[in-house]
Amino acid sequence: ATGVTLARAWKQPGTRLGLWCHFTVQFSGNVFAMSWGYPFLVSAQGLNPATVSALMGLFVVTSILVGPLFGTFVARHPMRRSAMVLLITAATALAWAAVLLLPSRAPLWLLALLVIALAIGGPGSMIGFDFARTFNPSHRIGTATGIVNVGGFVAALLTIYLVGLILDILHTSGFSGGELYGLASFRIALSVQFLFLLVGTVLILMTRRKVRRQMAAQGVHVPPLLVSLANQRRRRVELRRERLAKQRSSTP
Repeated sequence: ATGVTLARAWKQPGTRLGLWCHFTVQFSGNVFAMSWGYPFLVSAQGLNPATVSALMGLFVVTSILVGPLFGTFVARHPMRRSAMVLLITAATALAWAAVLLLPSRAPLWLLALLVIALAIGGPGSMIGFDFARTFNPSHRIGTATGIVNVGGFVAALLTIYLVGLILDILHTSGFSGGELYGLASFRIALSVQFLFLLVGTVLILMTRRKVRRQMAAQGVHVPPLLVSLANQRRRRVELRRERLAKQRSSTP
């Protein structure tokens, strides 16, 4: 029975969409906070431990503050959950690119922006659980949630291993003067994250297409984002006009 439930939960495209959302936006923050962030900031970026501790504190505070905001967004815009995940993914990739492509050490303000972008990914990955809840019956939500929860941690563990492996290979080959945690070595090793971000993005887009076809078969259509924004703007204008008309009619 457990195997049947697991198979049915996996067969549901909404479960897989949640999995790939969790996979894509959670792993980079975990890699940074759990393993490679500290040596990268201290050895490669030259920060003192006190400053690094402050940045790690910023990571935690940001996660706490943005969590309720994502909850509000999902409640108000349930049809745009995957768009938010893709936006977080883009912000993560952009932040890492800005830091790793610099010819020298990054300024503190840029490292702080990187920390904020990575911290947002943790609460953002919870959107994946909402997909599991939406597209599975109540008796299968626990199984679907378990499937989703695997994504980010598998990606994080694979990335942590690959970063370490690349650093070891570069160190053994004498790259960057044989310095294990040199800035040049970290630039190459941490770039492996872009591969996971790319793969996750492609899988999100592919699975989202299946989810939307399933929704369309049930009579639920998701309009393009620009069309939806234009419709929302039009409704706000109409509501404003109606309120003004009521105010004028009630004025003696």
